[in-house]
Amino acid sequence: MNAPKNKKSPSHLDLNESFEEEVKAFLIDEKQLHLYDDLTKVNPVTTRTVLKCLQARYAANIFYTNAGCTVVALNPFQPVLKLYSPDVMKQYHTAPHPQEYKPHIFTVAEQAYRNVQSQIEPVNQSIIVSGESGAGKTWTSRCLMRYYATIAAAASSHLTNETVEQIESRVLDSNPVMEAFGNACTLRNSNSSRFGKYIQLQLSRTQQITGASIQTYLLEKTRVAHQSPSERNFHIFYQISKGANQQEREEWNLPEGSKFTWLPNPEKDLEEDCFNITKDAMLHLGIDQSTQNNIFRILSGLLHLGNIHFSDSTDESQPCEPLTEAKDFVLSTANLLRIPDDHLLDRLRIRTITAGKQQVFKKPCKKAECDTRRDCLAKTIYAKLFDWLVTVINESICTKAFRWSNFIGLLDVYGFESFPENNLEQLCINYANEKLQQHFVTYYLKAQQEEYAAEGLEWSFISYQDNQSCVDLIEGSPVSIFSLLNEECRLNRSSDSNQLQSRLEKALSHNKCIARDKFSEKPNFIVSHYAGKVRYQIEEMAEKNKDPVPPELLQLLQESQDCLLQKLFPAENGKQVSVSPQNRAAVVTVVSKFKGSLESLMQILHSTTPHYIRCIKPNMECRAMVFKQEEVLIQLEACGIVETINISAAGFPIRIQFQSFVERYEIIVPTRSRLGIQNHVNGCSPAKKRRDSVENEDHLRFLAQNILDIVLSKLQTESSASNIPVHCGTTKIFMTHSMIELLEERRAKALSSKAFCIQCCWRQYRLRKLAKQRWAAITIQSAVRCWLTRKHLERMHKAATLIKRIWKKWKEKMETLAAMELDDSENLENLNTSLLGSSGKGTDTSKMKQEVLEQPWTRSAIFHSWIFGLVLSRAPTIRTAILAESFKRDLYVLTCLNVLNRNNGYKIEANRAEHGITSIRALPQGSIKFHYKKSPLQFANICPEVLTNGMNGFNEILLEKAN
Repeated sequence: MNAPKNKKSPSHLDLNESFEEEVKAFLIDEKQLHLYDDLTKVNPVTTRTVLKCLQARYAANIFYTNAGCTVVALNPFQPVLKLYSPDVMKQYHTAPHPQEYKPHIFTVAEQAYRNVQSQIEPVNQSIIVSGESGAGKTWTSRCLMRYYATIAAAASSHLTNETVEQIESRVLDSNPVMEAFGNACTLRNSNSSRFGKYIQLQLSRTQQITGASIQTYLLEKTRVAHQSPSERNFHIFYQISKGANQQEREEWNLPEGSKFTWLPNPEKDLEEDCFNITKDAMLHLGIDQSTQNNIFRILSGLLHLGNIHFSDSTDESQPCEPLTEAKDFVLSTANLLRIPDDHLLDRLRIRTITAGKQQVFKKPCKKAECDTRRDCLAKTIYAKLFDWLVTVINESICTKAFRWSNFIGLLDVYGFESFPENNLEQLCINYANEKLQQHFVTYYLKAQQEEYAAEGLEWSFISYQDNQSCVDLIEGSPVSIFSLLNEECRLNRSSDSNQLQSRLEKALSHNKCIARDKFSEKPNFIVSHYAGKVRYQIEEMAEKNKDPVPPELLQLLQESQDCLLQKLFPAENGKQVSVSPQNRAAVVTVVSKFKGSLESLMQILHSTTPHYIRCIKPNMECRAMVFKQEEVLIQLEACGIVETINISAAGFPIRIQFQSFVERYEIIVPTRSRLGIQNHVNGCSPAKKRRDSVENEDHLRFLAQNILDIVLSKLQTESSASNIPVHCGTTKIFMTHSMIELLEERRAKALSSKAFCIQCCWRQYRLRKLAKQRWAAITIQSAVRCWLTRKHLERMHKAATLIKRIWKKWKEKMETLAAMELDDSENLENLNTSLLGSSGKGTDTSKMKQEVLEQPWTRSAIFHSWIFGLVLSRAPTIRTAILAESFKRDLYVLTCLNVLNRNNGYKIEANRAEHGITSIRALPQGSIKFHYKKSPLQFANICPEVLTNGMNGFNEILLEKAN
C-alpha cells in the first residue's frame, strides 16, 4: 500500500498543464453544470470542477448532490418545504430504484431502510450527518426522523396503526424537547446543537417503528453561566421568559421586562422560541403539567441565581456580602428551589475544609470563588436535569428488546468549531469530529483500498488525507493532550497555565499537528485539525476538566423540599455527601468520560453499515442563497470530498460474500445449470461447510463466476473486461450499483417466470380437480335423483292402491245399503198400513201417515223399523216430514246419512235439490273431488270436466278431509 500523502495547501491546488485544456473544455458550458447529479460523472474530477458544479446547482436551487458514497447537502438558509413534503417522501419510498431520482437525503434514508430488510445481509444501519456548525445537521436529522416515521406508518397494518402512530409521534416529539434544552444560538448558527446525540430508531421484523432510544454526549453545561458576546443561552430559558402566561410569571417570579445576567440578547426572535410546542411535546412524552411546572420553576430559579453578585470583602475572615440589588434574587432563588435562603448564602460564600474524617474549619471564599461556586451550582442542576429528561424520554419511547430486531441510527453531533477563544469544550467537540472523520477514512478511503488489494483487484491507490496523527495527538498513548490534562487534574494543587503549556510542548514536540502562537500573551497551543487549525486557550482548561462540585453544594441540593430536586440529588441511605478530599480525587475527569462515551459510539458505528451526509455551509454569515467559493473549498478539502469521488468512481461499493451471492442469485441460472449449485449448497451441512471452508470457498467462487458469466454474457461482448462493473475476489464479489441493479432485475424476471410457471401448474391442477369434482357431483346427483324418483313412485303407487281399495270398499258399501234400503221399504209400507187400520176411527190414510211421521221416534223404533236407523241413531230427536201420500224420500233426508262419517270424518253434501223420485241404486255421476292433505299424487287436486246434463241419484259426492 502506498503511503498516504499529506493534504495540499490551497496555494498548491493549481492544475497541471496536462489537465488545463480538459478542465477548460468541461467548464465551457456552465449552463449545463447543474445537470450533474453525481460528481463521479464529472471529468476530470478536480477541486475546481467539483466546486463549479456545486455552485451551479446551488444557483439553480438544487441543494443535494451525490458524491460517490456520500450526499453533499448545501444549506440554503431559507425554508424549502416542497423538498420535504409527504408526497416527496412517498415518491422516494415507492420508487423501484431511488438512485434514479434526483439526489436527496431521502435517497440515503431509503437505502438504509432497504438494507435493513435486505435478505442478503440484514445488518443495522447508521446515517452519519457531519459538517460545520450551521451547515444544517440538525435540520437534516429532523427530516430523516420524519421520513422514517412516515414510511413506517404507511407500512403498518390496520390493527397496529394506532399503536404505531403513537410511537412515531413520541419519537418526533423528542426533537423539540431535546432542541429546547440542548440547543442554543451561537455566532455561526441560530439553532446549534450544544450536545451530541445518537438516535436509534428500533424496527420490528415488519419494518415498523416500535421504539427509539437516545444517547447524548457532552452537554455544554458551561453555557448556562457563560455566554460569548452575541450568543445566547439555551432556548428553554428564552421560551420561559417570553411564553409564560401571567399566572406562570407570578408563580415563577418572572415579571415582564425583567433582565437577567444569564439571559443575553433576549431581543432576538427565533423560530425556536415557541414555548407551547415544547410543553405539548413534553406532555405527549408523559411529562405531566405538575412535573413541567417543577422543571420550569427550577429553571426560573437558575435565572434568578445568575443575578446574585457579590462584593469584595475588606476582611478576609468575613464572607463576601451580596450586592444590595442581589438580595431579592437570593430570596427568589431560595423560594423557587425550595431551599433555605441563609443556607444558600452560606454554601456560596463559605468553603468547608476537612482533614481526614474530622471537620477542621470553614473558610470564607473570595468574590471570584463565590462566583465560581454559584456557576457550579447552576451547571450541576442543569446537567442533572438534562440527564433526567433524557432518561424520561427514553422510558417513554424505548421498547423491550424482544419487540425489535434491527435499528437505524441517526448521528447528529456538534460540528467543527473555531472561535476567537476556544477552550476545553471546543477541544472535545473537534476531537469528536476528528474521530468521525477517522471513521470515514478508515471505513471508506483506507479500508476499501486495502480490501481491493487483498482480494486481488487491479487497483491503483488514491492518496488521501489521514488524520491519524491528529487523533493520536489528542487521545494517544502513552502521552497526549488528554493524558496530560488528566495528570494535571490528579495533582493536589492549583493548575498553572504556563507550566501546563511547557509540558505540552515538551511531551508532544514530536507530533507535527501541534504548535503554539508565540505572539499571544496568553498560554495556548494550536492543533492542526483535518478542517483547519484551531488555537486553544490553556487558562481554566484543567479546572474545567476537573469539573469539581463542592460537597457543600450537593448537601444544599439534598436539603431542598422540591420533589424533583430530591430525585435528582437523592441522599444515599439518608446520609449526605461526604466532604472528604478522597472523593474529589476519585471523580472522573470530563475528557475521560467523553472519551469513554465516544469510544462506545464508535463501536456501534463500526458494527453497522454507515451512510454519510456531508452538510456544507455556503457562507459564514448564514445569508440565504450566497455561495462563497473560498469557504466552501476549505470544507470540501477538509472532509475529503474529491478523494471520495475518485475512489467511488473507480471502486466497487457493493461487496457480497460468495455464499450469500450464490444463495440469492442462483435462481437466475437455468435449471439444468443449477443442479450442481443446488447439490453443493443444499447437500452440505453447515458443520461440513465449516470443516471444508477452503474447498468450499473455491467451489463457491466457481459457482459465483458461472452465475456472472451467464448474466454478463451480452455485456462482455459489448464492453471490455476492464469496464465490466464486477470483480470476483478471493472471498467476495465486488460490484457497482449498476451491476447490483442488473442482477436484481434479472432475479426479478426469473422470479416472475417461476411464479408464472407455478401459477400455470396450479391452474391446471385446479381445473383437473374441478373437473373431477364436477363429475363426482353429477354422479352423486344422478344416484340421488334416481333414488328420490323411485321413492316417489313407490309412494304414489301405495297411495293409489290405498285410494283404490278405499273406493272399492265405499262403492260396495253404498250398493249394499241401497239394496237393503229397497228391501226394507216394503216392510215399512206394511207397517204403515197396519198402524192405520188399528186406529179404528176411519180417518184417511194420508192423515194418519202424517200423524205417525210427526210423532217423535225413539231410538229403538228407528233401529227396528227401517234401515234409516243406522243413520238416525246419532241424532237425539229427528223430525221427518213426509209431504207425499206414498213413502217418498227427499234429498234432505239422504243428507242425514252419516255412513261415511265413520271413516275419518268424511261427509256427503248435495249440491242441488231436484223434485221427483231419486233412485239410490243410481251410481254417482258427475264431478268427484278428492281433497287429501299432503297428497302424494301429482295431479290429485285437478278436477275432471264437469258434466252439464242433469243426472239422477247422487249428482255430486264431495269427499273432504275434516280439519
